[in-house]
Amino acid sequence: MSFDADHLRRCARLARLALADDEIAPLGTAIARMLDRVGELQDAAVDAVEPMAHPLGLALAARPDAVTEGDAREALLALAPEARMDLYLVPKVIE
Repeated sequence: MSFDADHLRRCARLARLALADDEIAPLGTAIARMLDRVGELQDAAVDAVEPMAHPLGLALAARPDAVTEGDAREALLALAPEARMDLYLVPKVIE
């Protein structure tokens, strides 16, 4: 696949890229090579490949959903500089 200079300039303008005239030809060649590579990947036989979420087949180690720490509300409220009705009181920062 090849691109003419006008097509590349239009794409560069849409992408808000400034291209000099001497950059057009090498860029067209590089983009054509990339698109040829994508074309090769599209032709690959992947019918027998099973879809996967991760290439290494790792699974998330999950633990049982259980409470691991006791109720520390009273102890934490005791550490607060000021508390009222089981709530932390903080200084007003917005007038």
